[in-house]
Amino acid sequence: MMALRRKVKICGINSPASFDAVVEAGADYLGFVFFPASPRYVTPGEAAALAARHAGGPLRVGLFVNPGLDEIDEILQQVSLDILQVHAPVEAIAALRNRFGRPVWRAVGVATPADFPAPDEVSDGYVVEAKPPPGATRPGGNAVLADWNLLSTWRTQKLWLLAGGLNPGNVITAMTQTNAPGADVSSGVETAPGEKSPELIRQFVAAVRRL
Repeated sequence: MMALRRKVKICGINSPASFDAVVEAGADYLGFVFFPASPRYVTPGEAAALAARHAGGPLRVGLFVNPGLDEIDEILQQVSLDILQVHAPVEAIAALRNRFGRPVWRAVGVATPADFPAPDEVSDGYVVEAKPPPGATRPGGNAVLADWNLLSTWRTQKLWLLAGGLNPGNVITAMTQTNAPGADVSSGVETAPGEKSPELIRQFVAAVRRL
């Protein structure tokens, strides 16, 4: 039986050069961050202009932090998103799915087995990383490595992407150890906060494709 191809997502796309690099590298997903506290934040208009550079290609993922339904609705009127990725309570997921008719991925910080999502959760998928360190100003995207040994014990039928501290040099080890079906990277392909490197993007996607 042929093994399923591992998925790869490049998050925090905020420039034409990074957008083009993700498309050319053949990533499965590219992420726009709609959280103003992030150095990778883009306005809906900026995201729309970037998305218009190439029809098709990677699915567009919008990242939100505790969003209101009206907030997402306003953004979707300006830019088409294929998937909603949210830092939000599990109780909010059903309302998001029902309102917008799109897959909803929940971002999950994991430190112990008790943090794993319940099997009957309605989320369509997960982005799994370490819990934020003390004093963090963002609920995720803090470049902290997750406990790969812990994640290797988790079993779910849903798609999940491993995130947190990944880069072209460690992603193969991380995915092999956790058996994650996908990887999500942001700062690990940057030369400075919010400044993506097209070359590092290509290296990261190529590394995942070797699995």
